[in-house]
Amino acid sequence: MPNEPKTILATDCGSTTTKAILIERQDSGEYRLVVRGEAPTTVEAPFEDVTKGALNAIREVEELSGRRFISDDEKIVRPDNGDIGTDIYISTSSAGGGLQMMVSGVVKSMTAESAERAALGAGSIVMDVLASNDGRLAHEKIERIRRLRPDMILLSGGIDGGTTKHVVELAELISAARPRPRLGGGYDLPVIYAGNNKACDEVDKALGDKVSLKIVDNLRPILERENLGPARDKIHDLFMEHVMAQAPGYNKLMSWTDAPIMPTPGAVGNIMETISKKDGIDLVGVDIGGATTDVFSVFSGVFNRTVSANLGMSYSISNVLAEAGFDNIMRWVPFEISEEDLRDRIGNKMIRPTTIPQTLEELKIEQAIAREALRLAFIQHKSFAVGLKGVQQERSISDTFSQKTSGETLVDMMSLNMLVGSGGALSHAPNRAQAAQMMIDAFLPEGVTRLAVDSIFMMPQLGVLATVNERAATEVFEKDCLIHLGTCIAPLGAGKAGKTVVTVTGKSSKGREINLDVGFDELLLTELEVDETLHAHIIPAKGLDMGEGPGKPVERMVHGGIVGLVIDTRGRPCDLRRDTKDRVQKLNKWKLD
Repeated sequence: MPNEPKTILATDCGSTTTKAILIERQDSGEYRLVVRGEAPTTVEAPFEDVTKGALNAIREVEELSGRRFISDDEKIVRPDNGDIGTDIYISTSSAGGGLQMMVSGVVKSMTAESAERAALGAGSIVMDVLASNDGRLAHEKIERIRRLRPDMILLSGGIDGGTTKHVVELAELISAARPRPRLGGGYDLPVIYAGNNKACDEVDKALGDKVSLKIVDNLRPILERENLGPARDKIHDLFMEHVMAQAPGYNKLMSWTDAPIMPTPGAVGNIMETISKKDGIDLVGVDIGGATTDVFSVFSGVFNRTVSANLGMSYSISNVLAEAGFDNIMRWVPFEISEEDLRDRIGNKMIRPTTIPQTLEELKIEQAIAREALRLAFIQHKSFAVGLKGVQQERSISDTFSQKTSGETLVDMMSLNMLVGSGGALSHAPNRAQAAQMMIDAFLPEGVTRLAVDSIFMMPQLGVLATVNERAATEVFEKDCLIHLGTCIAPLGAGKAGKTVVTVTGKSSKGREINLDVGFDELLLTELEVDETLHAHIIPAKGLDMGEGPGKPVERMVHGGIVGLVIDTRGRPCDLRRDTKDRVQKLNKWKLD
């Protein structure tokens, strides 16, 4: 493969840490991760040059690999020449707070929601959504735009050829606000117009001399179709040209890279979409951080991303308690603890966000909170990842059961093939079984679902790599990025205590005989290794569903993992509100680790 790169160097400049990875093509022809390094991000004082942190992370890769990548004048050496240089250098970034946007549309539940999907899919943090019918007065919207100072604004509204009045009014509001960008005042704020093509001239007249206006194809040209691609691509372009160009050292970093720098969340979404398309699967990914929790999903080829801005495990941990409530967190704690004690522990974590649990009790409490942060973030995601609102769909008998109605969630847990977790609480759980159990408890998968975690959070680098070399990105994602935990089998519905609710039989690829009758309200773990598969015959009890209808058997190829095969018969939906004694007993019985 003479045209294939031999070495690939990639960095992710995060808000606090810059991570570098080295990928090499092996003698077998496949791409594998070789080493990784990291260093503090240097976008703020005293350094104020993001390349310093990138070079420090790369120097650690140099030390570990024995290769040289940095020239004497501190540039990336290219191409690969023996033990010096790399063929490709790429980067992502969320330093400096990432990409922060406002979006607007005529109708809040239609074009404004489509604009929000486009912005989130491009990797931005959506600071606010303005709409003609959002209930705010004109002066309140103007004040909001001035106060937030976003990196850019996405303006949408109306179908092509429709009325122009309301979208022009939104443009005039933005014009009256004369918004200034967050990073520096030496350039005009980028505004993308992706609305009714009939209004382009009037929008240009209102905004052309006050902002840097870019016009792209309508993101909702007709009610029945979203066209988010052009708006998302333009967001990426402007992120490079305007936002990153103002951040300290980014011009230098951009001159080094062989592909445009992508916002970190946008790159994660890109690798999710790539894998879903390549393998033909529906998947959900989650990244739980200190301040936010990002959820990504691809169902039937439709990608969605949401940011739960106040659900995190350090800075936002008190908000998780406020939103979930004491009882919901306590249902996951396998010992008695007073509400006052729990609140004190959570408060200590919030004011000391970099601390890690020192005792097993502290770990169990943090993992209980993580379950609720994940659960709440997923509820928000399902409410956002919906069919197009305002659409009148015509249905024939044949598609009545397959089409999503207007406003109905696209998230179908029974069709979900893979659930991928990342972030400290999941990727760095002391025991992989704890990560698997947190994901099962929070997301309540149905049917047959593979579970995995990102080993070292290299999904951002692989996402931008997918735009340059998809084969390298997918090979490293599958072989080095993902740690396969196993598979969860969970029938939909509830059974009766003491009665068998599902039977699982089959012979594995290693000759292991599986013959399990599992009663209601169980969480059973059985061994099935990482490279082991099971052609499973699954028979749910009458009234329970494994995807083919109540009581109907299914056959599925089940993949093993570090944890193994988990059979969850606690019911869907799962009722875990119990008295203290029963709760503690059950949680200790269900423990996978």
